[in-house]
Amino acid sequence: MRRIGFIGTENSHTDHFLRFLNTEQRHPGFRVVALAGGRTERNEALRAQGGVEHVVDDPAGLVPLVDAAIVSTRDGARHRDQAEPLLAAGLPVLVDKPFATTVDDAVAMLDAAEKTSAVLVSCSALRFVPQIADLADDAGRGALRQLSIVGPGDPDSEYSGLFFYGIHHVEAALEILGNPVVEPGSVTASVTRDGDTTVALLRIAGVAVVLTFVVPDAGHRVPFHATATGVDGVVARELTLGRDYNAPALTRFVTAVETGRAPAGREQLLSPVVVLSAVADALADQRERP
Repeated sequence: MRRIGFIGTENSHTDHFLRFLNTEQRHPGFRVVALAGGRTERNEALRAQGGVEHVVDDPAGLVPLVDAAIVSTRDGARHRDQAEPLLAAGLPVLVDKPFATTVDDAVAMLDAAEKTSAVLVSCSALRFVPQIADLADDAGRGALRQLSIVGPGDPDSEYSGLFFYGIHHVEAALEILGNPVVEPGSVTASVTRDGDTTVALLRIAGVAVVLTFVVPDAGHRVPFHATATGVDGVVARELTLGRDYNAPALTRFVTAVETGRAPAGREQLLSPVVVLSAVADALADQRERP
């Protein structure tokens, strides 16, 4: 039995992972046995719901109890501090989106994983929606010239601004583009913000990329949508997340634990953080202008 520990249980993704692993037992031989964060009301409810044996105060407390861990904390700025003790112990770690909110934090986690040969996985659920394959296929549209991704995103979110939802835009775009390597400092963004809408213009792998973030509220939330414009045509698709939208990411992690091989290399994990950091930096510069 491979024992899994959870960090960041305030996130609803934790409910999904717990359901897949303990309640529905979709991955025989894998089970959630421990939660970090102390005996909060939320953790006690999850413990009862999934039959979880242990609750510890901090991520380091998971090390002797588990064989792998999932970090789902909403604020990606906390992911490095939470993942590093586990990676230092050589444990496989799934870092839920966003992987990190700064390039420095992303590099630090990648370095920590390499030092102990720990398996490190992170991915947006949008990478797995079936519409992505339609958009990536150039059979109908021809060579790609422009890619537009629209979805929810709030520059003022308490969870590190655009990183909370905006990482979905970026990872979807990179998946459609064929996952080009985006080196730190190699991309710049032009950003405008008008009320609840922020638009970022970038050029990635020779393609003009437009990312549109619309602030969600209790009354509305714009769906994720992508438009791929080629020399021969245009393909547009809504990117639909079903009830089990987190299942592919968990399957990817389970497979990585079983094989001991991460599904994505250092560059693929780092590139989304590089792109969204460029957007966040441009937005910050705009705010500082008189």
